[in-house]
Parts: sequence; C-alpha cells; structure tokens
Amino acid sequence: MNVKVEVDSCISQSVLTNTGFGYTLSLIGGKYKMKILYTLYLYGGPIRYNELKRQLGIISFKTLSNTLKELEKDSLIRRKEYPQVPPKVEYSLSERGLSLIPVMDVICDWGERQLK
Repeated sequence: MNVKVEVDSCISQSVLTNTGFGYTLSLIGGKYKMKILYTLYLYGGPIRYNELKRQLGIISFKTLSNTLKELEKDSLIRRKEYPQVPPKVEYSLSERGLSLIPVMDVICDWGERQLK
C-alpha cells in the first residue's frame, strides 16, 4: 500500500544533514539522550550522577559519562561541580534542554497512539 504523506519542506530535502531536522536529530539521537533529558525533566531539579544512573536503569558508567558530556557540550544540560571532598556533581536541564521537552512530548504522543 502506497501512502503519500505531505511533508514539511525541511524533511523532503534529499540531504537531511543540513536541515533543522538533521540538527535536532543530532542533538537527541542515540540510545540514551532522550531518556536522560526526560529523566532530568521528571526529576524536577538537580540530580547527582549515581541517582541519575539509578533512575535510568541499565546503562554503563562509561556510556552515561560520555552521553552527559555530549549533552553538556550541546548546552542541553548543566553540570555543576562543587569543590569538596568527596567530589559532588549535579546535573540539570538547561533552558535549551527544557525547550526540547515539548518536541519529545509530541514524539511520545505519536508513539502512544501507534501502540493502541
């Protein structure tokens, strides 16, 4: 069955890399980025590394550390390090990261409708 769907012009281009869609996907694509962003949002405030790891479930320390570094580099999360012993680091959503939540909600709503 062929279904033709009218799409926005930024998606219909042959090269998606240089589009808003490609850029957004580069920010939230990957196995854990959306999960981390949603967890930070649902937690409602700063969260320490180990608590974030517990909230996410099965994720290796290395993968979590690398993904957090990428999200911080893209200014989607804030990392606050306290100068104390033992080290204390907290993560939270930045304003930019918070602005992605409605986008991810739309993706979630679509998925919920498809499950029915």
